[in-house]
Parts: sequence; structure tokens; C-alpha cells
Amino acid sequence: MQQSLLQAVELALNDDWDAAHEIAQDSNEVVAHWIHAVLHKIEGDEWNSRYWYRRTPHAYEEYADPKTELRAIATVLKGGS
Repeated sequence: MQQSLLQAVELALNDDWDAAHEIAQDSNEVVAHWIHAVLHKIEGDEWNSRYWYRRTPHAYEEYADPKTELRAIATVLKGGS
């Protein structure tokens, strides 16, 4: 599952949000919810984004730039901190 979530992050970083969304919404892992939250942030759907952030230990305001946040998620998925 980690590999597919990493693929979702890569897709999102390459502006393929729909494909990334398909992967993220099919997982019940917390990191998938975090990806899902960022995708809705990118889309400008703040309400939906905040809903998904509430399912994670992260906050909507934690990162100003979604791409920086996606790179942070990739680091977590690769076993970083």
C-alpha cells in the first residue's frame, strides 16, 4: 500500500490530481487521508480538505505550500521523519 500511496504523491506533484485522488480515496490509512486532504486543498475545497485533515495528526495550516507538503508526505512514506 505504501508504494501506491507514494505513486499518488508523485501523480499529485505532476499535477495529475484525479489519478492521485483515486488512489488516496481507496485507502483507509492515515497517510492516505493526509494525501486526500492536500488534494482537496489544491482544488480549493477548504471544507472537504479540513474534513480529511481531522482524520490525521496534521492541520490545514501546517504547510502553506501543497507541493512542499506532498514532498513531506513522500519522505514519511519512504521511511523518513
